[in-house]
Amino acid sequence: MSTDNTTQPESFGENSRRALTNPLLQRALTIATVKATSARSVAVTHVGPANWEQLRDRAHAIKKHTIENLDFYLEKFAGNVERLGGKVYWAQTADDACKYVAELAQRRGVQEIVKSKSMMSEEIGLNHALEDAGIKPIETDLGEYIVQLANERPSHINMPAIHKTRSDVADLFAEKLGVERTEEIAEMTALARRVLRARFAEAQMGVTGVNYAIADTGTIVLVENEGNIRLTTSLPRIHVAIMGIEKVIPNLQDLDVFLLLLSRSASGQKMCSYVSLLTGARSSQDEEGPDEFHVVLVDNGRVEMLSDKQLRESLYCIRCGACLNVCPVYRKIGGHAYGWVYPGPIGAVLTPQMIGLDRATSLPFASSLCGACGDVCPVKIKLPDMLLHLRQRINDNGHIKTKARKRDRLERLSFKFWAMAMKTSRRYRYVACFGRLVQALIRKRNANGSVSLRVPQWSDTRDFPPLARRSFREQWRDRSH
Repeated sequence: MSTDNTTQPESFGENSRRALTNPLLQRALTIATVKATSARSVAVTHVGPANWEQLRDRAHAIKKHTIENLDFYLEKFAGNVERLGGKVYWAQTADDACKYVAELAQRRGVQEIVKSKSMMSEEIGLNHALEDAGIKPIETDLGEYIVQLANERPSHINMPAIHKTRSDVADLFAEKLGVERTEEIAEMTALARRVLRARFAEAQMGVTGVNYAIADTGTIVLVENEGNIRLTTSLPRIHVAIMGIEKVIPNLQDLDVFLLLLSRSASGQKMCSYVSLLTGARSSQDEEGPDEFHVVLVDNGRVEMLSDKQLRESLYCIRCGACLNVCPVYRKIGGHAYGWVYPGPIGAVLTPQMIGLDRATSLPFASSLCGACGDVCPVKIKLPDMLLHLRQRINDNGHIKTKARKRDRLERLSFKFWAMAMKTSRRYRYVACFGRLVQALIRKRNANGSVSLRVPQWSDTRDFPPLARRSFREQWRDRSH
């Protein structure tokens, strides 16, 4: 099915306002992100805070070293893949990568391809390209399968259907698969499994992403929980792995560090259910695996990102999704509001680099700069710093629109007023007294009985707490006497 293109980065403001008024989306996002962040916290506790920080430091150092020597490690990886009978294709653009896969399928007479979850295939628009070539792509990850049936983009890096409730999925399966509606999770999962198992048996080509690529051995590493990747890489006679050039790491010893970090950061697990290390095609009929093994190395703007010292660290990302789960903006609007493949804080950094600042002007400003994303990143990417840098670059390049400039001037004026009020305790007291008088005119009582202030736009989707009747200083003075 084609990718839904109804939301774009240019319409981020409209997308986010629409998301904020959707109570079902708010509920689904809260349940999923709270569960993920809680599980991660427990997992980190089991490792021990000191050990966890050492792992993060080690992962950051490995990524830094690899990215700074990327040409060496990529050539080493590609040479080992080809030495073991695999084929490597260097794709400079998304179109190059899609064309290679589609033409390979056409040459082999492939009409149906099974796919594992892959953010890279989403980035390059592979499904759409395959359909245009008359080839049917079938997503086999349950979350990806759900969003494919709904003709939507994934809403999260590793939880594609995070925005859908159980009822949404039940309705979708009943409509698209022509089955009796049920909201029992076990029954819906079994239904999807029955449908997909037949596709695995008949497909002649399997397409996967790559979590890590080991330069020393030419091995690709795939991490999953469902087992669909195992079937995608073993049953079809052709396996095509598509990876961004930043996924390479030097050796197997380094892999241990990232496996310890990835599952705990993504889902709070000690280790995902399946970790596959695949090295080349099968060499004899007695072995399992595909007859052909192809690796597509995708640039798609990454070399240009590599040359930008201010933003280079964004290539360290291991796609765990932890920064999305803790981001107060993502937790309110979800992934589709960002309008492209990568949502959340990492998306706000990657998207402007990949599709242009002029198209993604709003995204670096979609952050409270609370720093939570940087705190949870398993490879210590300085996301808040990069968001600030992109904001400065957007401002310097004149990409900020007139409306945004007016809002910026109002914000500056507000902070100047705030600074004046905070300079002396007397001013502070006078402003606080005036604020209490004014807020009596705009107080409102919420449905849960709490009181907040009615502020245009802000209070439509969130509470604005009123000033306390008596300041802390006043209460402390009474308590002291």
